[in-house]
Amino acid sequence: MANRVVVTGYGAVTPLGLNVEDTWRSLIAGASGVGYISLFDATDFKVKIAAEVRGFDPLVYLDPAMARRNDRFAQFALTAGLQAIESAGLKIDDTNRYDVGVLIGSGVGGLESLTQQLDILKTRGPARVSPFLVPMMIADSAASQVSIKTGIRGPNLGLISACATGTDVLGVAYKMIRWGDAEAMVAGGADAAVTPVGLAGFAQAGALSRNSEPQKASRPFDRERDGFIVGEGAAVLVLENLDYARSRGADIIAEVIGYGATSDAYHITQPMENGEAAAKAIKRALDDVEPDEVDYINAHGTSTPLNDASETRAIKKAFGDRAYEIPISSVKSMLGHMMGAAGAIEAIVCCKVINEGIIPPTVNLDNPDPECDLDYVPHVARAGDVKIAISNSFGFGGHNSVIAVGRYDGQ
Repeated sequence: MANRVVVTGYGAVTPLGLNVEDTWRSLIAGASGVGYISLFDATDFKVKIAAEVRGFDPLVYLDPAMARRNDRFAQFALTAGLQAIESAGLKIDDTNRYDVGVLIGSGVGGLESLTQQLDILKTRGPARVSPFLVPMMIADSAASQVSIKTGIRGPNLGLISACATGTDVLGVAYKMIRWGDAEAMVAGGADAAVTPVGLAGFAQAGALSRNSEPQKASRPFDRERDGFIVGEGAAVLVLENLDYARSRGADIIAEVIGYGATSDAYHITQPMENGEAAAKAIKRALDDVEPDEVDYINAHGTSTPLNDASETRAIKKAFGDRAYEIPISSVKSMLGHMMGAAGAIEAIVCCKVINEGIIPPTVNLDNPDPECDLDYVPHVARAGDVKIAISNSFGFGGHNSVIAVGRYDGQ
């Protein structure tokens, strides 16, 4: 018999706060984390704005040596992971260390470290390249460092599926617990792509907004949208077998009730226009749930012309006429696109919506696109009794991933 899977803790480092509660308060207030780039000199760049994590001090959670030997994305992941474990009240010791696993993904890994060391290679020679370069840049270093820091000895995995990474991580962790491969998983995503090469690459691909007004640049579902905003940060959740969570008296935040994933098999960067494969992912996430029970959708909502239109079509294919009745919002309008961390922070948002009865808005939706004609909760947060929410994530390469979260019924 399959295990039920619940959320017992979470942590986050985002452009709107250095923990979940600060981030949540800013989201429901409609605040924007987008601003002019301060991490490097962007004078010569076509795009000069991003959603940076500001005021972050890795030494709050990490010792100086660990902070120095980890890329910014892994520092984010370690911080969010330790917050999540603390939030869950999960103690790791000899009785459970092999029963708990870590699964943290990243879309691009240690870009900052790679860029710095390439510069050293060119200017100072190969003998001066850091011996820590490879572990700093590889994407699985986030999961590995959380394991090392906490003593968790169960499954220790990284995962990459572009901007769907955060949702796929949670989906895989959910499946592992559901079928008995672990009692609990520390699962999430992290990225720090606000770097010269990251910004230049996305800009050259035509994916980024050229809007010069930072807080108005991310405009999901708006007729004037022209691209996404690179964001950074991390979000991590603790998922547990319900029986295991009960046995240790854990507070249960929500229940994970489904996961679906498909591929467009269409184009390396463009989504399938009709939304067919994305709709199939939504339906698979709801295999054990009646679609009529879904009360909220956290949209992928990147603010790119193609994504927002195709996602709208996918939602209509999945829900039919009821699509017009479901409140939908894109928190990327405020957080920017946190890349591999996006799906994880958006799953946390779904948990908060279920528990707080407040739906965050889609800001900057001033001129609705006729092709995007659903209820995107424009401008201001809205009260709502949400028992079941889904979060959509789509990524370069055609990844479509959806997680479904429900209110825990106490049974």
